[in-house]
Amino acid sequence: METKIAIQGIKGSFHHQVAQQYFEQVDGLDECMSFDDLVKSLINNRSQKGVMALENSIAGSIIPNYALIDRNNLHIIGEHYLDIHMNLMVLKGQKIEDIKEVHSHPIALLQCAVFFSQYPHIKLVESGDTAETARRIQEQQLKGIGAVAAPIAADLYDLEILAAGIHTVQSNKTRFVIVKTTNKEWPKETINKASMKFELDDTPGSLATVLNVMNNCKLNLTKIQSMPIIDRPFQYSFFVDVIFKKYKHYEKAKNILALMTTHFKVLGEYQKGKQ
Repeated sequence: METKIAIQGIKGSFHHQVAQQYFEQVDGLDECMSFDDLVKSLINNRSQKGVMALENSIAGSIIPNYALIDRNNLHIIGEHYLDIHMNLMVLKGQKIEDIKEVHSHPIALLQCAVFFSQYPHIKLVESGDTAETARRIQEQQLKGIGAVAAPIAADLYDLEILAAGIHTVQSNKTRFVIVKTTNKEWPKETINKASMKFELDDTPGSLATVLNVMNNCKLNLTKIQSMPIIDRPFQYSFFVDVIFKKYKHYEKAKNILALMTTHFKVLGEYQKGKQ
């Protein structure tokens, strides 16, 4: 059976790079210009699996994506950490003095602000996707315009990299999750990470009690993210990631937490990615 992968963005985007690195074989890509469209691709069976960015080591969590996964009952079946390398690319034969505008996603431009402060003659223009600008430069043979994108985009669209690694903080990683509409059953002995969501009674110490349960069951909490519950002012859902050495420890904690919380949901059980 062929497996089509939904990505946010087009070929040459960071999501495309993750799809290439994570999957042994990609039979086709569904290029989605928003995360909402990516979810629709999975639900409508245009694709079988999706790649979704969830958090960045500099910018933090992409909170709306937690809600998308939860609301649409997607299952996290894996994760991948990608080193983000921002590069300034242009049509071949140009110098940086020739470049009047640089277009890219606003987050990419923000991460490269210090580099561009050296070149006040360059106007920074926000666009929807890093790779889309790179493709447009090649298709329309746009001189005087550069793109900030991944190295894969320069290769795909035959552009020249004028400056590599222009992001301000050199240690820049993004965590991506692999999502699916149905749960993938990993053998229990290979599962060492889980993502969960829970809600609590509004009583003093309730969160501390839950965290103590995780600690007592030998779970290592690697992420906790709160999100407001829309119809209950100043009450929150909690999204957590835990890692563990033995599935039985996690299973024990899961059974206890299901009893202690007002709402409990497992978003995924999978193998942790290499950081």
